[in-house]
Amino acid sequence: MVVGFSLGLWRAVRVAAHRGIDRDRVYDLALIALVSGILGARLVFVLLNLKTETFGGFLAVWNGGLSFHGGVIFAVLAGYIYTRRVKLSFWSCADLLAPSVAIGYAFTRIGCFLNGCCYGAPTGLPWGVRFLENGQFTPPSHPTQLYAFASSLIIFAILTRLEKLNREPGFVFVGYLGLYGVYRFLIEILRKGYSAEVWMLGLTQAQWVSAAMVIAAVIVVFTVYRRPVRK
Repeated sequence: MVVGFSLGLWRAVRVAAHRGIDRDRVYDLALIALVSGILGARLVFVLLNLKTETFGGFLAVWNGGLSFHGGVIFAVLAGYIYTRRVKLSFWSCADLLAPSVAIGYAFTRIGCFLNGCCYGAPTGLPWGVRFLENGQFTPPSHPTQLYAFASSLIIFAILTRLEKLNREPGFVFVGYLGLYGVYRFLIEILRKGYSAEVWMLGLTQAQWVSAAMVIAAVIVVFTVYRRPVRK
């Protein structure tokens, strides 16, 4: 997570210089988003898993248990409050940080791979990996953490393309939410029943939230960002 955050911040500061955004504000915004995102991710995870989690160990994030969707919600809220206070464009800042979030997420999933969590269903493919779970090794399984890493790099590449399109502020950020939603919905198909539990109608909690993200992103793109900005 630290490696991903550092790379993402480095990228955001470089781009900010070309967009007239004060680099010190970027440092502040990134730190606020990181802290609030971790707290939000932990809070949502505990709330969704009250059968196995307690608030007594809320701050023990090193024991795992983080909800990315919860982290995004809290990071966005905190970022909105901060940009309003310092009189920055929230949507411009969101566009600036969206590709950095993709970088940070990619490297965080490498951490998941090394930790042996968030793996997928058993597979006969040659790159299947056995993970240690509750003192026992799993059968060769899909290394969905590495799929997530590769998917996030692809999302990052797409977002850098979207940055070059002449659209209203917020376009890149909305694009990230939609692309992440597609990736997460698909990857959960491999994780479902193994490192992700079915929640309702055969879908996991992440799939329901991801589907909502995709639908919302598509609606916004085809209504708000359909045409280039008039010069």
